[in-house]
Amino acid sequence: MASQNVDPAAASSAAARKGKEQGAAAARGSVGKRLQQELMTLMMSGDKGISAFPESDNLFKWIGTIDGAVDTVYESLRYKLSLEFPSGYPYNAPTVKFITPCFHPNVDTHGNICLDILKEKWSALYDVRTILLSIQSLLAEPNNESPLNPHAAELWQNQTAYKKQLHEQYKKQVQEKDI
Repeated sequence: MASQNVDPAAASSAAARKGKEQGAAAARGSVGKRLQQELMTLMMSGDKGISAFPESDNLFKWIGTIDGAVDTVYESLRYKLSLEFPSGYPYNAPTVKFITPCFHPNVDTHGNICLDILKEKWSALYDVRTILLSIQSLLAEPNNESPLNPHAAELWQNQTAYKKQLHEQYKKQVQEKDI
């Protein structure tokens, strides 16, 4: 009989709130499972020059590493990236940014990356491995039609000058930040 003293509107909104919380927890659980599976796949892949691991105990924040590909101006350079996964992952793209400053036509001074698969071309079929390989490929093959760094895009035409600028900035910035 205690239910007679309960406001039906309040009771239904409380039930809806509880349902949403359970739904969000279930979604986070399934995202967590997906991310654990991706971590295992990445570790077992044997891909050269890419790696990523969760930051401490937070499965939704990862630190990735990309080595510049052989026979490119980025060869011998190593970059750290942050990957943050939304609760809607894999249906929503993660936020990926360079932590190590990166002189590149498609990377701005804040580490933001202009890459279609991280924006409008995102697909739930992509995974962390695909993202890292795509960024590694982007380093060697920028899209100069859509530069975030116009100076780098302009300099790209002269690979000797570009490489000189890239390596000078990398050395200076990595030493300053001790990355």
